[in-house]
Amino acid sequence: MRDGLQAYCRECRAEYQQAGQVARGRDVRPRVRTSEGHEFRRSRGQVEPHSGRHRSAAACDGLATRCRTSCAAQGREDHLGRKYGLTASERDQLIASQGGVCCTSPAALPEHVDHCHETGRVRGVLCFSCNAALGQFKDRPDAIWRAAAYVEGIAWKPTLVAPGVYQLPS
Repeated sequence: MRDGLQAYCRECRAEYQQAGQVARGRDVRPRVRTSEGHEFRRSRGQVEPHSGRHRSAAACDGLATRCRTSCAAQGREDHLGRKYGLTASERDQLIASQGGVCCTSPAALPEHVDHCHETGRVRGVLCFSCNAALGQFKDRPDAIWRAAAYVEGIAWKPTLVAPGVYQLPS
């Protein structure tokens, strides 16, 4: 129109266009009415609040296209592929082959992929504590054996050689 306004409101215009698509025999998704601050997510089939999405300056509505939970899940999958060359299903197969427990401490749940830092080969899936411990020991078996001996009390039990003179085991 000359005044810059349309003849119909947005809702009426959308219904008019949808009726035209149906008349042409095209498949049209049904409209789902939502309250202010909410939207219907077709991927999940449910209404979700806008507060579940990140802000995005590039988007016309100021909101990111994906919700926070799907962004986080996709980020984890992308990390597995980039860092280890694994998919989520391959990681799940590794966990199943381990019996669903951490390789080094069977009471813990495996969550972190362990790999050799020299070759990049994936060794298994460990719990957070075991994966961090191996990283702190720089994957050196000799350091791990010394730590195990220390914890068992073998390495630091001094023997009395002479009065006031102690010798540590080698």
